[in-house]
Amino acid sequence: MDSSSIFNTPPLCIMASLLFGMVVLGASANPMHKPSNMPLATAESVAMSSEGLAEIDKLFNDKIDAGLIQGGVTIVARQGKVVHFSTHGKMDVDNDRAMEPDTSFLMASSSKPLYAAAAMVLVDEGLISLEEPVSKYIPRFAEIKVAIPLKSSKDVYSKGKGKISDNYRLVSADKSVTIYHLLTHTSGIPWFSLSTLAKKSSKKGSDDLADRVDRIASSPLVFQPGTQWGYSNDALDVIGRVIEVASGMRLDEFMSEKLFKPLEMNNTYFGLPKSKASKRMVLRGKYQKEALDKYFESKGVASTAEDYLHFNQMLLNEGELFGRRVLSQESVRMISADHVGDLFSRMDKGPTGMGFGFMVSVTLDPVAANNSRGKGSFGWGGMGGTSSWADPENELVGVLMLQQEHGDGFAEAINESINR
Repeated sequence: MDSSSIFNTPPLCIMASLLFGMVVLGASANPMHKPSNMPLATAESVAMSSEGLAEIDKLFNDKIDAGLIQGGVTIVARQGKVVHFSTHGKMDVDNDRAMEPDTSFLMASSSKPLYAAAAMVLVDEGLISLEEPVSKYIPRFAEIKVAIPLKSSKDVYSKGKGKISDNYRLVSADKSVTIYHLLTHTSGIPWFSLSTLAKKSSKKGSDDLADRVDRIASSPLVFQPGTQWGYSNDALDVIGRVIEVASGMRLDEFMSEKLFKPLEMNNTYFGLPKSKASKRMVLRGKYQKEALDKYFESKGVASTAEDYLHFNQMLLNEGELFGRRVLSQESVRMISADHVGDLFSRMDKGPTGMGFGFMVSVTLDPVAANNSRGKGSFGWGGMGGTSSWADPENELVGVLMLQQEHGDGFAEAINESINR
């Protein structure tokens, strides 16, 4: 289950992109921690700056000193070598535990690229096709309707609030929802499928994936498939269920077998095991603590900075890592290509200079995007700060793990450090 509805904060994801965009302009001291699998290198050996990368630690310390965040973990790799691996602050303030390099974070929307990669494994294996209708795997989708706003209503869907207005009429879908639509957020499935027409909310009832997806299919789409870009957490569950039906395996088993094991993502789980409970991030404050408790114990994806480094390095390597091929080169190119044109930038307050691939944003114009990444870089974030991406132009991977908000001010501080 994706917990991004509680924690996802776009400003912090933007902060993450800016935070690591600086590294190719001047970057890092020797890493504080030695990676488990990937080689270590000095910043200067890959044409980076130790002094510049040291700014990452300073930025974190400033925010910690201000009481805005407890801490986090950061990794930068260039040309397949780790040049920065730092821990910052506390993983558990009440018990005075310093942040550890293998601290477990809830990934929330940062799990979306994992789902895209898993779907493309099935494409590579010939078990699914991107243009196939979802109804081939989930028959109830053959009956799905589209909610069209009445004249007195501006929009059917209240973006970001997880609600569908009652002020609409239902029409048949012009075309079937396809797997391609799910991966590009152009399916019309809303953020969370909530409706007076749905038997139950997608957020209520059984945690069984098949049951959740059945509830999603009982609620209307909020636009005709392929005509708009609309961010959707429920579409992720639908992708997950397609993977289960097509593979004949549970989603967590499939991910483990096809992604986690070959990429040596040894600390990534659907629901953190009790044996790993001591490794989790612990936040202060009743609301945040209760939310984290709930999702760490459920089926939310939990992972570490180093594991996400492996995943993104595989993508940067066009599908291969540690001598193992996980995805075809063509599948990685499909994930990282812009598929939606201006639909992404036309959304409410949409980003300029950016496109959207399969569950990742793509930098098309670094100047217009103002995100300090190279052209063609791609990645995604979630849950108040978890963020990672691959930057082919600069042969760079960046990973930021936070579990809190308060990203304001980072961009200015980083720009100042870049222009010193």
